[in-house]
Amino acid sequence: MGTLLLVHAHPDDEAIGTGGVMLKAHLAGHRVVLVTCTKGEVGEIHNMDEATVRPRLAEVRTAELAAAGKILGVDRQEFLGYRDSGMAGTDDNDQPGSFHQAPLEEAAKRLADIIVQERPEVVVTYGPDGIYFHPDHVKAHHTTVAALDMLLADGWQPRKFYYVQLVREDLDQQAQRMKDAGRPNPVLEARLFGVSRAEITTSVDCKELVAVKKSAFEAHRSQIAPDSFFLNTPDDIFAQAFGTENFVLARGEPTPPSPETDLFA
Repeated sequence: MGTLLLVHAHPDDEAIGTGGVMLKAHLAGHRVVLVTCTKGEVGEIHNMDEATVRPRLAEVRTAELAAAGKILGVDRQEFLGYRDSGMAGTDDNDQPGSFHQAPLEEAAKRLADIIVQERPEVVVTYGPDGIYFHPDHVKAHHTTVAALDMLLADGWQPRKFYYVQLVREDLDQQAQRMKDAGRPNPVLEARLFGVSRAEITTSVDCKELVAVKKSAFEAHRSQIAPDSFFLNTPDDIFAQAFGTENFVLARGEPTPPSPETDLFA
């Protein structure tokens, strides 16, 4: 069987956008490798005491990631070793040791070393916009591309390299469904992110796994706000919103039909 290697910015990112394909790969007998660039040290804290948890948030989020990884069938999880850079425009962007400040060649080399060990058939990360322009998501994109460029120069590349993406038309439908259900969502309605459906090359149906995917997200307890969209969405809307995971094939040859229905097709 093959190996799926995913590069995410923070603990919890894996469950939201790619939890379905991770679990499907695991159930199909593939190896699942998760590389997380930071430990989410500056994320918001929910359901816990801020004063006591903040100094050890990296430890808390590491444990939560391990629990989520167990649910999603992760065989190996690695950190790149950088500090969370915080949201765009914050002082955390400029902190020494932050992923945002890391020299690209250094970060790419760290990732390339892991990729060489695993030789995955499929690699997944974010597109150039990082889905929603978070500095660490954007840096994860550039780091993964640079790492694969290093390995390509040495004569190796994965069979397929994908960007996980949100579909703008789907976001519009979800915003309308939430409004109709009396639960308007300003983030969805703002149309701040997503690509057009025409750009999507691969759509993976994960509806039968959506409850497990949700439980993996729930494992990230420190990140779940009481009013979280992920926890307060009616089940039918949740299944529609998170039951399909969409990707853009960045490198490799697409496999009919179009869009593809399997990252390993």
